[in-house]
Amino acid sequence: MFSGVANLVNRGHKLKGTVVLMRKNVLDINEITGAKSVGGVISSGIGLIGGAIGTTVDTLTAFVGRSVALKLISATSADSSGKGKVGKQTFLEGVITSLPTLGAGQSAFDIHFEWDTDMGVPGAFYIENFMQVEFYLVSLTLEDVPNQGTIHFPCNSWVYNSKLYKSDRIFFANKTYLPSDMPDPLKKYREEELIVLRGDGTGERKEHERIYDYDVYNDLGSPDSNPKLARPVLGGNPDLPYPRRGRTGRKPSKKDPKSESRSDQVYLPRDEAFGHLKSSDFLVYILKSASQNVIPQLQSALPLFNQSEFNSFEDVRGLYTGGVKLPTNILSDLSPIPLFKELFRTDGEQALKFPEPLIIKVDKSAWMSDEEFAREMIAGLNPHVIKVLKEFPPQSKLDKSKYGDNTSTITKQQVEASLGGVSVDEAISNNKLFILDHHEALFPYLSKINQTSTKAYATRTILFLQNDGTLKPVAIELSKPNPQGDSYGPISTVYTPTKEGVEGSIWQLAKAYVVVNDSCYHQLVSHWLNTHAVVEPFIIATNRQLSVVHPIYKLLLPHYRDTMNINALARNVLVNAEGIIESTFLWGGYSLEMSAVVYKDWKLTEQALPNDLLKRGVAVEDSSSPHGVRLLIEDYPYANDGLEIWGAIKSWVEEYVSFYYKSDAAIAQDSELQAFWKELVEVGHGDKKNETWWPKMQTRAELVQTCSTLIWIASALHAAVNFGQYPYGGYILNRPTLSRQFMPEKGTKEYDDLAKNPEKVFLNTITGKEETLTDLTIIEVLSRHASDEQYLGMRADGDNWTADTAPIEAFKRFGRNLVEIEQKLVQRNSDERLRNRYGPAQMPYTLLYPSSEEGLTFRGIPNSISI
Repeated sequence: MFSGVANLVNRGHKLKGTVVLMRKNVLDINEITGAKSVGGVISSGIGLIGGAIGTTVDTLTAFVGRSVALKLISATSADSSGKGKVGKQTFLEGVITSLPTLGAGQSAFDIHFEWDTDMGVPGAFYIENFMQVEFYLVSLTLEDVPNQGTIHFPCNSWVYNSKLYKSDRIFFANKTYLPSDMPDPLKKYREEELIVLRGDGTGERKEHERIYDYDVYNDLGSPDSNPKLARPVLGGNPDLPYPRRGRTGRKPSKKDPKSESRSDQVYLPRDEAFGHLKSSDFLVYILKSASQNVIPQLQSALPLFNQSEFNSFEDVRGLYTGGVKLPTNILSDLSPIPLFKELFRTDGEQALKFPEPLIIKVDKSAWMSDEEFAREMIAGLNPHVIKVLKEFPPQSKLDKSKYGDNTSTITKQQVEASLGGVSVDEAISNNKLFILDHHEALFPYLSKINQTSTKAYATRTILFLQNDGTLKPVAIELSKPNPQGDSYGPISTVYTPTKEGVEGSIWQLAKAYVVVNDSCYHQLVSHWLNTHAVVEPFIIATNRQLSVVHPIYKLLLPHYRDTMNINALARNVLVNAEGIIESTFLWGGYSLEMSAVVYKDWKLTEQALPNDLLKRGVAVEDSSSPHGVRLLIEDYPYANDGLEIWGAIKSWVEEYVSFYYKSDAAIAQDSELQAFWKELVEVGHGDKKNETWWPKMQTRAELVQTCSTLIWIASALHAAVNFGQYPYGGYILNRPTLSRQFMPEKGTKEYDDLAKNPEKVFLNTITGKEETLTDLTIIEVLSRHASDEQYLGMRADGDNWTADTAPIEAFKRFGRNLVEIEQKLVQRNSDERLRNRYGPAQMPYTLLYPSSEEGLTFRGIPNSISI
């Protein structure tokens, strides 16, 4: 330690403490996200990691002396203004070289506070950073506090030079208080901190700031660079409503004042950009690198080796055996990236090969079967869209004056041919017919989409629940716009199952058009809108209105980690104009606009799994069944497993809420909770503020249901629709994302070609090779877990997140419950009678197993939407 530091330590009235922090060069988000090249991103990361490993006492002495100052604040003794008394300024002392509880990259320092007995009990502290470089403050722990023992202050926040802040940074002890229960000397500090986090809604946000505010989605387009890249504003518009995103305050674009100008750096409240320590964990930054650097290089390499199109299914499978040949200079650019390093051929070939997706691990052609096609509607990537069919023929709610009559043209005779003697009426009355409807959302945009290079149909698929519990597709309707105009209604053709000859190939193509639509709906609605986008307003409202010591803030915090970070990245490279999604999925330039139309029907209350199942008619209310619902498809892997997870989440939340709120009146009297809910409804999801389904937030039951639903969305629902992307979609034949030509018709050259070479026609119809490489590169990153992933039932802050014993014990019971549930799910997958759990592809449904290792595992429920 520096000379003179020891003299600061007077052992009179002293409180001993330990400060844990992480240096900037261990976790430096800005250097990583700001890197312009592949090598820049990864070498920055690896260099920083090396710095973490090489940490020595010498390099930490900069923090000792007068570089970092702390002042304790009393929770029990107030000054003349009524605020807790502030103790004397104290500086960090010596480095603690060994502390068993230190995490990777963390450093600990001694500190001693002068604290007279009349100052009472410390409940908060100020911290000032006098260095030019920021650091990440993990915690402060006070030991042997009279009549208190140990007091822990969880911090987990970046602290910049004090001159950048208008007021000193403050942190509170891990006590948990409703606003009315907060010790009087700390109440003003609590209120002031929330005011800081809200900001004033003006100006462009700066890197060091922690301000949370709202804005519409007006940053997707880039009209200043190209008029074709203009995109409509989503949100604040009754025709295109949308959840709000985090406000950045960037200047308006020059050519469209309603749109925000774009930049490489997107503001995030500083603590939303927490980083990862290992190079393999830079998944978000690898994703950015892949989209901006790797993919363009892969695409440019294809023509050099005459590899622009797939010629056969075996050619597609070559991606996982031989790989894609690449020029040496591209390989040298990719080699520093841990993810891509794994993909290099080890036999000296200049090739990049992808991991073999699970869908073809056991059987290379199982994906082609009708059973697997149907099974993936209840155990695949998009398992919560299928509905029971209650009327025949299927009807449409589309405006007839705009779109004509969109009633389905499927006939009873066509369906009954595959029902084994059962009539349509009997099947409907016995809840045996189901529908995958990708007609309503798509048809209003179909004319526009088909004016581009893609050629698509709106689709309806009818399925029959067989006696063995499996689903069987019995009819597919493909509808395209009438050449005379949309108001004339669609031109529809119905296809029924056929296995042999050219008609068998036609049926295979019909299924492919269905999957293309399902892939788009999955990516833009089920995945992006219904998890990523709808959660962000909750994060903003929570941080603006709920203090860090509020029980609901502490309950929800683990389920927010990295979400605003990945959403900001998505707006920059994934869902932006001509980004990855627009370039490789059917909806193209209308992608997010179409998701806004779907959002019109979004209801938070229907996102709770039991309510979702009831809404879709795939379950009925049954008080004698677990979770109060009985599934009509008994072997429904997503629903069966999901209900187990839902039940565990809700039990945990009920126990937690009942500890802090002893009555419904306490809910209504909680000023912060009421402000949070009002702002969430009226601003965060403001386009839906007048809808009557919103809970009033006046009872414990409403709070439990709302928090359970939010945790379900951020954890299990997102896991179910995210981590199977590569296992299912990594084989583009199984989950194509584009259709490039219409169905061949009899008497045409295309029909003759289909008879001669069905594989080539199929490949020419679906996603091309260039788009496939883009898809695979991105979804392989999106489907991975980082090594420091926090899964459901875990908390990064261990037992220190609250000082209350009962909630900690309840959370541990929640974790044990999840372990037992996972064991139950494993047993289900070994039951051969449950055919939908593994299907023809022999691919057990594991997406809702709570735990996982790092990497591409097809399992694991992270706490939050972090990728």
